[in-house]
Amino acid sequence: DVQLQASGGGLVQPGGSLRLSCASSGVTLDYYAIMWFRQAPGKDREWVSLISVSDTSTYYPDSMKGRFTISRDNAKKTVYLQMNNLTPEDTAIYYCAGKKYYSGSYYSPDVRAFGPGGPGTQVTVSS
Repeated sequence: DVQLQASGGGLVQPGGSLRLSCASSGVTLDYYAIMWFRQAPGKDREWVSLISVSDTSTYYPDSMKGRFTISRDNAKKTVYLQMNNLTPEDTAIYYCAGKKYYSGSYYSPDVRAFGPGGPGTQVTVSS
């Protein structure tokens, strides 16, 4: 399956922005739906965005709409997550994962269907 690596995390002040990248080391992403999810200490995984394969439609939980934007560049085998207006509640390790020929729900996806994802990137929002 596809091996993905998240990067771009860091320390940012509340209200700030970060752009995360999710890169494939080998396999092209043309047939993969890609999900970003996060996990904070003591909490379950939470999906934050999903981009489809065919028409690059994008999906977000209500709490992320308007703040997070997912996009993909298949030529670069990379998916991005632009995060704006960050709050301390966004502090977590962020992961990306891909599912080939994904046929599940895009509005309420099962995070487990995308597997554990690759190495995550820490995002810390603090003043």
